[in-house]
Amino acid sequence: MNGFRLRCPKCGNGKLFRGYLKVKASCESCALDLTPQRADDGPAYVVILLVCHIAGVAMHLMYKPFVDAPLVLALIISVGAIALSLAMLPPVKGGFVAIQWAKGMHGFGKVKSTD
Repeated sequence: MNGFRLRCPKCGNGKLFRGYLKVKASCESCALDLTPQRADDGPAYVVILLVCHIAGVAMHLMYKPFVDAPLVLALIISVGAIALSLAMLPPVKGGFVAIQWAKGMHGFGKVKSTD
């Protein structure tokens, strides 16, 4: 859950991002190395999947009131879809990073030897 709250997946205190979508190199609270994360395109695909389903339902529900003004309907749906996408992308990416950390994927699971 910490990833969806944009917090470090290990301690839950440090911030996960240093910008809108740029993951920090390490957590300032617990020093967890976040460089192994490989979220790449996965969060964008999930956000598109969810937003398109929501926009499709909204379009069907709003069709009858806006039957005489299709451009207004298109504008409302487009602006809503863009706003929803921008709002959902950071938490979904944080969730991807947290899942990778929890499952020990992409180098998160490697234990450094002290030899």
